[in-house]
Amino acid sequence: MNNPLVQAFFVGRAAAEIINEHLESAVTDALSELGKLDAEARERLHQFSVEVMERANREAEAAGVRRDPAGFGGESSQSVDLQAMIDELRAEIALLRTELQRYRSNSV
Repeated sequence: MNNPLVQAFFVGRAAAEIINEHLESAVTDALSELGKLDAEARERLHQFSVEVMERANREAEAAGVRRDPAGFGGESSQSVDLQAMIDELRAEIALLRTELQRYRSNSV
């Protein structure tokens, strides 16, 4: 390589390839660590929810509270009409708001 321009081109090209390889390695390592942290966080959250449900079940049993066989969070054998329950709750909320407004207007 007698020509300094050609030599500079190949040196620059080699430097770019090496930088690209190092960057690719760094990004791969970072994504791997991120995936590992995500998996660990999910596992901790799962363990936390299991502990919460176990403690809630123990405390409910100790208090003598009757519950469905599936536990607090499980599906019961009875079919629950979720939309009807939501409608009833909305109606109760509306009734409570009306009563609260009536109480406030009488208090003033």
